[in-house]
Amino acid sequence: MRKYLINKLLQNDGWKDNVLIEVDEKGIILRINENSVDKEGEHLKGLCLPGFQNAHSHAFQYAMAGLAENHSSLGARDDFWSWRESMYQLALSISPDDMEAIATMLYSEMIRHGYTNVAEFHYLHHDKNGTPYSNLSEMGERLVSAANTAGINITLVPIFYQKGGFGKQPTSGQRRFISQDIEQYLRLLEASEKTCQNKTHANLGIGIHSMRGVDTENIKLLAKSGPQKLPFHIHVSEQLKEIEDCINHIGKRPVEWLLDNISLNENYHLVHATHLTEEETIGIASSRANVVLCPTTEGNLGDGLFPLLNYTEHNGKWSIGTDSHVGINPFEEIRLLDYGQRLTTHKRDILAGVNGKSGENVIKQVTETGRRAMGNYQNNYFEVGTPFNACIIDSNSPLIASTSDSNLLSSIIYTADVRQISHTIVNGKVIWDGEKLKNRTVIVDKFNRTLGILGGR
Repeated sequence: MRKYLINKLLQNDGWKDNVLIEVDEKGIILRINENSVDKEGEHLKGLCLPGFQNAHSHAFQYAMAGLAENHSSLGARDDFWSWRESMYQLALSISPDDMEAIATMLYSEMIRHGYTNVAEFHYLHHDKNGTPYSNLSEMGERLVSAANTAGINITLVPIFYQKGGFGKQPTSGQRRFISQDIEQYLRLLEASEKTCQNKTHANLGIGIHSMRGVDTENIKLLAKSGPQKLPFHIHVSEQLKEIEDCINHIGKRPVEWLLDNISLNENYHLVHATHLTEEETIGIASSRANVVLCPTTEGNLGDGLFPLLNYTEHNGKWSIGTDSHVGINPFEEIRLLDYGQRLTTHKRDILAGVNGKSGENVIKQVTETGRRAMGNYQNNYFEVGTPFNACIIDSNSPLIASTSDSNLLSSIIYTADVRQISHTIVNGKVIWDGEKLKNRTVIVDKFNRTLGILGGR
């Protein structure tokens, strides 16, 4: 049993002072006492937020973060599609050992930035020749192992990737991603489920890469006949060319087709959804499906801006992810999301919600909707019987120390950075204490050796 004494703890109805939290050996909360006078336990002198949820990750792409910024002065302009070719080259070179080393480093950095959970949108399934490993979930096992070593919770989302584009066969660069048919994908999903079994830090999701990546009949079949209780993730409408190709191939826009053919609900998480009509925007919100926004990656790739103002006006739910990991800071994701909207709408209250408080509404969205992306429907930030996952903000940091409770969340969200995160607690254990991270030296050494072998940096 562990005891934590916390200056201020955020609950759904506001800040609670001098809180004692007791957890069992598995990190499950046994007791939450407000205004405690208990002196025994580890004193966390700070502001306790629910741990951040990273709802969209491609771990292997962390190895190329920052490497796609030298642009050729010859020929066509650099865009998402040219970046994608560089990503394919990296994907073709990574071994299972490489994957584990890269993912472990990334997940350790997520911990340092206050994330306690990550949804891994995983499509690098096969060996370098495109042949399935004897263990179909070899790469998935490496990701789950990486999460365990780093100390983060993972939702493994093995992705169905079948086509090279609308009506197109896969390219050689995509050979490691491909399941030929739905039966092959379901075998991969079953193997991935076994990978997550009996692991307290891991669970399973389901998903397809995109509308362009899977035949429409298979999308309908998987949505109707696949597991119904798992969070369902899909890239959608990220690029204008994708929408144009979709219209040319099936006569409808991607989200338009989904709304007409799939019974979207709160289990669905539509990643990016950058380019939407008003009808599509309202349709997603009305269906209770969620969107996952990855502002640093969307900005880096030149994707565009999600129509967040219209979406939130219809009570749409959203979470954040770091996708290609050019940025990992949740505060940066949130601020870039908000400021992009402010610059295009010329309004400052996009994320304010019905109570007019941006900080409170942001935490509610990224926590509740982010948890749903992990298959967790817990709405209370902290409650008895659930794992203690938390991000502690230094209460003595500039601006925070003298701020009233009513302004604390907005001050944290709009002024803080990683330096203000004093602790990250995952499943009741302190993984980051402001100075030390779990297994950090070994993780960094393996990562540096791996990048040295892969080359290119």
